[in-house]
Amino acid sequence: MQTTPQKSSQKSCFDAPNAFFTLEAKSGKARAGIFHTAHGSVQTPIFMPVGTRASVKTMTQEHLEEVGAQIILGNTYHLFLRPGEQLIERVGGGLHGFMSWKKPILTDSGGFQIFSLSALTKKSEEGVRFQSHLDGSYHLITPERSMEIQRALGSDIVMAFDECPALPSTKGELEQAVARTLRWAKRCVEVPLKSHQHLFGIIQGGLDKDLRTHCMNELCQLPFSGMAIGGLSVGEKNEEMVQFLEDFVHTMPGHRPRYLMGVGTPLDIMKAVKAGVDMFDCVLPSRNARNGQGITSQGPLSIKREEFKEDQRPLDPECECRVCQRYTRAYIRHLYAVGEYTAGTLLTYHNMAFYLRLMQKTREAIFQDKFDVFFQQFYNSYTQMGKLAN
Repeated sequence: MQTTPQKSSQKSCFDAPNAFFTLEAKSGKARAGIFHTAHGSVQTPIFMPVGTRASVKTMTQEHLEEVGAQIILGNTYHLFLRPGEQLIERVGGGLHGFMSWKKPILTDSGGFQIFSLSALTKKSEEGVRFQSHLDGSYHLITPERSMEIQRALGSDIVMAFDECPALPSTKGELEQAVARTLRWAKRCVEVPLKSHQHLFGIIQGGLDKDLRTHCMNELCQLPFSGMAIGGLSVGEKNEEMVQFLEDFVHTMPGHRPRYLMGVGTPLDIMKAVKAGVDMFDCVLPSRNARNGQGITSQGPLSIKREEFKEDQRPLDPECECRVCQRYTRAYIRHLYAVGEYTAGTLLTYHNMAFYLRLMQKTREAIFQDKFDVFFQQFYNSYTQMGKLAN
């Protein structure tokens, strides 16, 4: 196994551009760029489908390629518990070979899932001791252990191990989480990774801009290839998140990718692009699909509704994906009503195609310096479904 230590950087990430990411165009605060990995280049803004357990639920890798996925996300917590990172490395040489995905992969650190899924957790300076949600067994994940797991998984982008406080939190709780996130970040960069891997830092601090700025400035003294905003969409009001992004994102390093973790709806993503964010992930398009929701150009559509029982239109008349080109709302509703798994597959396929097509159109609008016009047109169309329902 070839590994490369994360050497100390003499320049902060506010300084000169690096070879990993190139900013190609701007339209207002919205950005279009490209970053390069050993498994291919990724054009931003980009949405990353979530393949929690080495699979995007109900989709095959062929499906992902068809809808234009450039990069997917894997979950360190779940893959550590089953089947184990050592098996993945032994059988597939890493996650790419194990799941037969040739394009880039990002893995999260596992910290968020530890806190949200484990029956019992105990934080300490060492790390987090937790009880598995699967069998009740106890495990300890430290910053070093998270890096070791992700190193074995062989992902192209590795996320630092951080502490993600729920919102609302007190100022004292946020300060403690930021301080620990920074101490853990310094431990993460000391762990050798494989030569093709890039490490991203995670900025914490809740909705407190001063704390976020402090966390960001400290992280910028470490050799991270990109910066993520963690700890949003975890209990705060939506308008609070949007306002925070508008105030904060443009202060982040311009020559590093900006990643908003775990967000979200198409409108939230577009508002974040407007603020200057480059990368997104969320389980919403696949999870909502399995619960009967299609994402359309006129807003979310619940296929369970009686009104679609004989509807011969496609899910989204403006969509060119092969689901919309072939299947009717009436048929998909029937599949969902009788419990056929195919309903989840068709809805997820369409939803992913919608998200990725939206990112591509957004990128084109940025290059044309027409993002604000595109954003307004999208907003007017996407909110139409709610107006029609009233």
